[in-house]
Amino acid sequence: MYEGAVQDLIDELGRLPGVGPKGAQRIAFHLLQADEVDVRHLVEALVRVKEKVRFCVVCGNVAEEEQCRICADPRRDPTAICVVEEPRDVIAIERTREFRGRYHVLGGAISPMDGIGPDDLRCAQLFTRLADGQVGEVIIATDPNLEGEATAAYLARLLAPLEVRVTRLASGLPVGGDLEYADEVTLGRAFEGRRLLNG
Repeated sequence: MYEGAVQDLIDELGRLPGVGPKGAQRIAFHLLQADEVDVRHLVEALVRVKEKVRFCVVCGNVAEEEQCRICADPRRDPTAICVVEEPRDVIAIERTREFRGRYHVLGGAISPMDGIGPDDLRCAQLFTRLADGQVGEVIIATDPNLEGEATAAYLARLLAPLEVRVTRLASGLPVGGDLEYADEVTLGRAFEGRRLLNG
C-alpha cells in the first residue's frame, strides 16, 4: 500500500477494464515520472471525451454530434444493417472495407450470469429502425462466444416473422492457424461456413 494520492491513483486505475493491480501500479508510476505537460494532455483528453462524446441517436455508435459519421453519410447503403455488440466492433468491421451499410450497436450481449437480459440491450431501437420496411438485410455480427451466440439466436427468432433477410457472420479457422489447435466449435463452424472452390 502506498500513501494518499499515489494509492488513490492506483485504486482508480485498477477499476479500469483489463487493468489489474500490477498494471495499475505500473501506469501510476509511469504517470509520476512522466513530463507534466504529457500528463496534462492526458487529463484534458479525458475531460474532453466526457464532455463531447455521446452515443449516436440512430445506431448507438460513439459520436460527437447527434448522429455518428456513418449514419450521417448519405453514401452508406440504408438497406443493410450490421448488428454489433459494442462501438469497437464497428471500427473492426470498418477496417475490412467490406461493408458499406449502416450499423446498430446493441450495447452488449445477453448474459444471464452478469444479469444482462434482452431489455438491457438496444433491441427495441433495432425493431424501430426496421419498421419502415426499407431494410432488406440484417447481418448479426455478435461475438462467436456463448453470450454472442445467445444474442444472435434471440435476435434471429424475433426477426423471423419480418420480411428481412437475416444473416450471421461466418466464423471458423483464423488465417495462419493450425487445425490441431482449433477447438471443436471453431472447426464445426469452419465446416458449416465452407465455400465452393471449383464453381
